[in-house]
Amino acid sequence: MKIIDAHFHLWDLKENYYPWLNDGNRSSVVPDYCSLRRNYLVTDFLLDSEDFELLAAVHIQAEHDPSDHVRETRWLQGVADDVVRSGGVPQVIVGNVDLAAPDVRAVLEGHRAFRNTRGVRQALHRRLDASPAYDPLHDPGWQRNFRLIKEFDLTFDLQFFPEQGADVVRLVRAHPDTQFILTHVGKPYANQAERHALWRKNMRKLSQLPNVAVKISGFGMFDTAWTLDSIRPILDYTVDLFGSGRCALASNYPVESIVTPYREVWQDYVRYFEDYSADEVEGLFRGNTRRLYRLELNGDM
Repeated sequence: MKIIDAHFHLWDLKENYYPWLNDGNRSSVVPDYCSLRRNYLVTDFLLDSEDFELLAAVHIQAEHDPSDHVRETRWLQGVADDVVRSGGVPQVIVGNVDLAAPDVRAVLEGHRAFRNTRGVRQALHRRLDASPAYDPLHDPGWQRNFRLIKEFDLTFDLQFFPEQGADVVRLVRAHPDTQFILTHVGKPYANQAERHALWRKNMRKLSQLPNVAVKISGFGMFDTAWTLDSIRPILDYTVDLFGSGRCALASNYPVESIVTPYREVWQDYVRYFEDYSADEVEGLFRGNTRRLYRLELNGDM
């Protein structure tokens, strides 16, 4: 199976600073993440994915040092440029940004200076439990600066808690020319009835907006014992709403490694989509990610 992994992470704890990994004892949406406090380099990722023909991979910011967002992108571009070692991975970089920060324009310019940059992510739930709580969706400055995403010709990886859904829908509607890519199936929290009901409502509303796509990934963050049977209702609902043309497949490695081997994640995708047409499979496993992140592979030109 040829794949393009739409969502993965690398980190070097000696080369860079990731507060949630380097410092320890930080709150995180990732359950039992102690095993992640080790280097995860491109060679580790290539070893994990060796059972598949990995055509490309999309690196999503790994909550690197918030005082220097661009440093992570610079490091990742260096990894990608060392083709002998990395095979060009990551072919796409999605950097971190704080759209409310006074230096936001300079940060976006810094990310955009690197040829593999295609988008940014700011996890909208990240500071909801801070003291005082902060929701960027309620920040007028953050909302004003969101127009910079389009100005810099970037995609926006969308990650939020279900209770933020109504505000997220308003944000997406206000920026119809920006490509939003919803991470981790929108965080369905299948074991929490109230949040799961909100998830269904959010997914229904977001699916009606043509500038939203969704990444199928991240099941281990809300169900540490997930199986294909347990996630099948989530997949059914998601693909029925968005259609195969607006879904992309991803591993969320190494975060998902806490509960599921890389091989098994993709084998479950193969099993679930085995009755889909060849064109649909091509889109789900490769083509949709290429289109969303404007990814060129060797031989495209």
